[in-house]
Amino acid sequence: MDFETILLEIGAGVARLTLNRPDRLNSFTVQMHDEVSRALESVSKSEARVLVLTGAGRGFCAGQDLGDRAVAPGGEGVDLGESLEKRYNPLIRRLTTFPMPVVCAVNGVAAGAGANIALACDIVVAGKSAKFIQSFANIGLIPDSGGTWTLPRLAGQARAMGLALTGEPLTAERAEAWGMIWKCVDDDKLAAEADALAAKFAAAPTRGLAETKKLIRGSGVRTLEAQLELERDAQRMLGRTHDYKEGVSAFMEKRTPKFTGS
Repeated sequence: MDFETILLEIGAGVARLTLNRPDRLNSFTVQMHDEVSRALESVSKSEARVLVLTGAGRGFCAGQDLGDRAVAPGGEGVDLGESLEKRYNPLIRRLTTFPMPVVCAVNGVAAGAGANIALACDIVVAGKSAKFIQSFANIGLIPDSGGTWTLPRLAGQARAMGLALTGEPLTAERAEAWGMIWKCVDDDKLAAEADALAAKFAAAPTRGLAETKKLIRGSGVRTLEAQLELERDAQRMLGRTHDYKEGVSAFMEKRTPKFTGS
């Protein structure tokens, strides 16, 4: 596929999607949304077993490119709900339900929708210079792209409220300390950390990871009893997979397992 606003590389079980508008801090336009959607569809049909999402240049993503919207003081209002319904919400739904681990490598600023897209990923690693900014309050909006759902679950209500109402930048080190991201590393080690995770997941039992992801993400709206039943059903299905048999055999034979994702 030919893309103008993103880069997509697929190989060795790893799909790497890079937001590629560095001159605009990789902010989203309608075209970028379309290209990301097509890229994710391509990845879902490929041999990839892990997706890595990152940004080109000095930032991960500054959210929406406001220059891509025709809005000015005194002018007609813009239906932002349409933008969420057609573009941002489907993207968040897709990332959170993608049938493989999604690793986000945050380099530099992640602001507005960019911050919440990053936080919607399964594993988030960030360079020490990275900052997560809920910049919506500065222009009279609410944290979208799942922000009002994700923030209180990751940080707790008090911290979520502070981040959302003040728009103050949250450093990667503090995000790690608060349990909002998996790991904060030196900037020059970010790519290597993401690559190591990608390699690990590309060789892992993919169906088991996908089921784990699904059950954890849905647990907040279920009772323990309901969750126990879903765990039973998942284990019943996974116990019949090639990867489970291979994992047990490798353990018993004291060798490295060769998982196929089946």
